[in-house]
Amino acid sequence: MASEKDDIDPVSVDAAQSSAAESDGENGTVANVFQNAKAAADKEHNMTLLQGIKLYPKAVAWSVLISTCIVMEGYDISLISNFYAFKQFNQKFGVRLEDGSYQVPAPWQAGLSNGAAVGEIFGLFLNGWLSERFGYRWTILGSLAWLTAFISLFFTADNVQTLLAGEILCGIPWGLFQTLTITYASEVCPVALRGYLTTYVNFCWGLGQFIGIGVIRSMLNRTDEWSFRIPYALQWMWPLPLGIAIFMAPESPWWLVRKGRIADAKRSLLRLTSRNDETGFDADETIAMMVHTTALEAKITHGATYWDCFKGTDLRRTEIVCMAWAMQNLSGNSFSNYSTYFLEQAGLSTSHAYSFAMGQYAINMIGVFGAWGLMSVGIGRRTLYLSGLCGLCAMLMIMGFLGLVPQSHRNAGSLATGSMMIVWALFYQLSVGTVCYSLVSELSTRRLQIKTIVLGRNLYNVVAIICNVLTPFMLNPSAWDWGNYAGFFWGGVCFCCVVYTYFRLPEPQGRSFAELDVLFERGTSARKFASTQVDVFGEEVATNVIDSYNEKDSGQIRA
Repeated sequence: MASEKDDIDPVSVDAAQSSAAESDGENGTVANVFQNAKAAADKEHNMTLLQGIKLYPKAVAWSVLISTCIVMEGYDISLISNFYAFKQFNQKFGVRLEDGSYQVPAPWQAGLSNGAAVGEIFGLFLNGWLSERFGYRWTILGSLAWLTAFISLFFTADNVQTLLAGEILCGIPWGLFQTLTITYASEVCPVALRGYLTTYVNFCWGLGQFIGIGVIRSMLNRTDEWSFRIPYALQWMWPLPLGIAIFMAPESPWWLVRKGRIADAKRSLLRLTSRNDETGFDADETIAMMVHTTALEAKITHGATYWDCFKGTDLRRTEIVCMAWAMQNLSGNSFSNYSTYFLEQAGLSTSHAYSFAMGQYAINMIGVFGAWGLMSVGIGRRTLYLSGLCGLCAMLMIMGFLGLVPQSHRNAGSLATGSMMIVWALFYQLSVGTVCYSLVSELSTRRLQIKTIVLGRNLYNVVAIICNVLTPFMLNPSAWDWGNYAGFFWGGVCFCCVVYTYFRLPEPQGRSFAELDVLFERGTSARKFASTQVDVFGEEVATNVIDSYNEKDSGQIRA
């Protein structure tokens, strides 16, 4: 855990005020900062999606570029889980069974699948310190360099132990990418674009998985070791072009404000916006809004360490973010990750199993755009998440009942199971899989956002480890051999997620970060978030912000 001294840089209010005075020719008073912040917040609330795209086209482009780092993780995760149904991979790294076929033993399947998750846990905790200290850009660039070096372990692996080492060591930068991409997207765009750019990360997951499964399928006719070494070698195609582009990207203006670099924050904001504007955009007003929100959070949240995520109102926010991410796995996602292996064990040929998997991953990408469409017509994040979980629960139970199909109709049952998995993937991507990324970026405070998301993603990884231990044993014919009956287990777990979501998950759609801070501070019920009116520039909130400005012991806004 980083110390407060290392992790917190004071932001002088005087610096913010003098910057406003230089640009506006006015007195840099708290009242001016307050007035500018309110003007910027009003403009964001009234901004339409089209206006946001016209004003922030560069922010959209940079966010999309940085989110592409997630493609690398999606690609590798799809390789390792789908190689279990790959004959050449099993012959190299598996053991011979009594019927003469080869299988990677269930314990090693679990170990390999969990290797990346273990590395990601370390990477995520490092991210909480590295990104706040060095900024988003340099943290990503360092991660890409690390990844370039350790991809060689996959390419040269001669035994399953080397593969495991590669998964763990490459998992460290993947863990960094998992949260940095989301926090960067949420900080460089206005409210009108926030839900779309944060959920685009899920499209990148689907794209990486689709490319991975496509590469494996193209290697089915090869009989040598290059059939699995070439897919691993293709991981080297990502880091260099991404590194060059990210080096030129602007830093998050929110991060710069938290560090007291007000002038740099304004320059970064101008690099993210366009002169083609219909909303009356003013960079100084937007910077003032960032200073105002930082001041409000400084009053509500008295520190910025991991321990502070479990204090006061932030405990509730941390819990919700952690559960929103954990429920991605608890709703049956790990079951879906083994789709080719599962379908092969259910009776489909290897080529048909991979074809169904490609359809599933194509749905993963298309589903993201479907979720965007649902959000654009005003359907809230909470509604999408809750409805999606209900659909997933039903699909999992149906897959379980398909296990009752008699052996004489096994092929028809297998095809029905494959079709149901594609329907499951559609429900997942239209709701839980996509909306989660928007929820976790919106429900944490700016000051603790990276650390809260790190904790949430780490719970996701811990749950993934548990699921990755259970799932191979459920499906492997040399272990429990549950087959379709695993659907009953995950359906029951998914029902518990439905109950939690109904009572605990709030609706953040259309709310500014400051409004969400006040709603959590007042202890508003999750079911009343959407209907509760709140004025972040009212007298009560203004007092909190001014107190933060005039803090006796520091006279500073703390990051």
